[in-house]
Amino acid sequence: MHTRQTVDFVRKKHAQFGGFSYKKMTIMEAVDMLDGLVDESDPDVDFPNSFHAFQTAEGIRKAHPDKDWFHLVGLLHDLGKVLALAGEPQWAVVGDTFPVGCRPQASVVFCDSTFQDNPDLQDPLYSTELGMYQPHCGLENVLMSWGHDEYMYQMMKFNKFSLPPEAFYMIRFHSFYPWHTGGDYRQLCSARDLAMLPWVREFNKFDLYTKCPDLPDVDDLRPYYQGLIDKYCPGVLRW
Repeated sequence: MHTRQTVDFVRKKHAQFGGFSYKKMTIMEAVDMLDGLVDESDPDVDFPNSFHAFQTAEGIRKAHPDKDWFHLVGLLHDLGKVLALAGEPQWAVVGDTFPVGCRPQASVVFCDSTFQDNPDLQDPLYSTELGMYQPHCGLENVLMSWGHDEYMYQMMKFNKFSLPPEAFYMIRFHSFYPWHTGGDYRQLCSARDLAMLPWVREFNKFDLYTKCPDLPDVDDLRPYYQGLIDKYCPGVLRW
């Protein structure tokens, strides 16, 4: 994954998928599609991702009963993994994320052993700490490695989901462990990014710790979550 995640690769993927012409379907149809996927990068989950989506959503719902938009984020957060079902290799869909166009920082997983063949690290600009960015430019101006988080974030913007900004941060950055857990990449962050960081960390409590063998009764839960979908992202969407 780290060898191939370059500025050029990420830009090509944005061009390939940014028109959202892969498929037209509802959110629930996308949830059902995930029954055909087991994430090879996640050692904690050996059952279809649709169950993890409902587990995460229900964990959030119990802890934050007054924030229905947050419940929906739990359901949505991994739907970008439909990319794997579209034929994309899993290294370009799952795994921790990081900015491209600057030197990877120490908390990027396997940082010291998996970037040596990445051509961007031979580039005199991309191999510096700031790379192609300005100090504190804001993460909205940063090109992230390509995967399900970035795809889903862009898809939500394209389809004009009426969720609050916190939801978009959770979706885009929940796999950005070097930032929300490792404490790195602060040189790129704006004040707004740092204000949103506690929300991303709060989401990740449920993404990580709701994975258990007791699978939810999805049929019982569907009506509640369909109501949230109808409120925030209704109808047939472009993917």
